[in-house]
Amino acid sequence: MTWDVDARDSSQCARVRRFIFGYTLHNNGKVYRYEGFVEREDVRYLGQSVLFVTEDALAPLRRFLRSERVGHVITDAWLGSVMPSWA
Repeated sequence: MTWDVDARDSSQCARVRRFIFGYTLHNNGKVYRYEGFVEREDVRYLGQSVLFVTEDALAPLRRFLRSERVGHVITDAWLGSVMPSWA
């Protein structure tokens, strides 16, 4: 999945950034962490405005991007075997 947010729309950029990457609030010495979409088990961040998303996780991301009127493209893809880093 790729998407394109108009950089001139700072509020839309912030909403998309918070949804995708999450955010942290600090209040009276307490820290509140809100996980973003990329922290899901079935999502991988590949690069700027590019995510690998399993079919099961795709629907909520599409709903969000549509609700924000953010242009996006879905390309069918797959990952091959995962090789352990010590191999």
